[in-house]
Amino acid sequence: MSTILQLVALAVYSMVVSASVDKVSFTNVGFGGSFTPVKKLSNIDSDSCTCEVDSAEYFSGANSPLADYLSVHFRGPLTLSKFAFYSSNSFVINNNRSSDDWSRLAYYDSADQISQNVTFLTKAGDDSPCLGKALTYASANGTGAASDSTILEDNNYISSDLEYAIFSNISCPSSGTGKGCGVYRDGIPAFYGFYGVTKMFLFEFELPTETQSNSTSFEYYDLPAIWLLNDHIPRTSQYPNNANCSCWASGCGEYDIFEAMNGTEHNNLYSTFHTYQGISDLGTGIQAYQAFARDTSNVMRGGVIFDSDGNVVSFLSSSTTFESTYSASDVIALVNGISTNETYSSQLASISAASTTSSKSKNGAGSLLPNNNTFMYYLATIVTTFLHVFVI
Repeated sequence: MSTILQLVALAVYSMVVSASVDKVSFTNVGFGGSFTPVKKLSNIDSDSCTCEVDSAEYFSGANSPLADYLSVHFRGPLTLSKFAFYSSNSFVINNNRSSDDWSRLAYYDSADQISQNVTFLTKAGDDSPCLGKALTYASANGTGAASDSTILEDNNYISSDLEYAIFSNISCPSSGTGKGCGVYRDGIPAFYGFYGVTKMFLFEFELPTETQSNSTSFEYYDLPAIWLLNDHIPRTSQYPNNANCSCWASGCGEYDIFEAMNGTEHNNLYSTFHTYQGISDLGTGIQAYQAFARDTSNVMRGGVIFDSDGNVVSFLSSSTTFESTYSASDVIALVNGISTNETYSSQLASISAASTTSSKSKNGAGSLLPNNNTFMYYLATIVTTFLHVFVI
């Protein structure tokens, strides 16, 4: 009897957490909190490299802290065909009356070699004991260094572990506290990311299976990802050895749109917030229980929408297009065209202050209760409880 019930519980649980979706929706996104920006980088080329943080910088409102400037990051195995960034004065999902149209403010098309308000950067610069490699202009293949801004070539496949990022083409002012881009690393090409409470990022891409054999040299073998960072992070250090060398650990913001999390789930793509909105484990973050299915053979299209009321929707849809303008009704139709059976929804916690405890763990502990599939979720909970109390 015990074995049968355990198998039933396992089967029900698997149905809840592993069923793929085409839309992940988070509500109540944004809170009042703070983060500590980098104030000073010292001796970055020596083993005595140190970083000093400034006083807290406060934020509040819908989508905060991700209402700030964001850079867009890509990790292989991945090929990028199209990218677009849109902005709207006001947009509320499912409310056409309160929504304005969208304007495309940045665009990249690999086949036609079009690049508008886009700068490709990559970590191919000088190495630092505490900061890692510096940003440089990316070469045409996305991962080599270039002397000036270069458009990413067509057929731009990158393999596991390799990364590049997209920023706008708007240059930062000089580095310094209180300035537009804050303190950043000397000698890098410094650009703003993409700003706004209300914004939309769209992608056309491929995520083929890695063809190289796995080895200890890989950190993220066959784990592709597309994600957003507060643009202060990569301008100082994306992967520092010292938490003070980046604002990430203090919660300035990351959102993973599509990320393969680990080797056992390399064909599942998760959406995750890495902010302190109701959690203390920043590394785990606020992760959706359900994932997108990674298509390793075909082109994928989709993106993420941040609306004006703190609703954030990641989605995959073959109906995604990249027009210069998008009507509010067309965007609503795009996300509503996805069946509710293929949708995951979750509400973030309402808080007015932020914790500042971070961790690098990513085990899903920061996930929130799903609003759909609740019957199956509670059934799994009941069965598991029964096993613990009466059988195990």
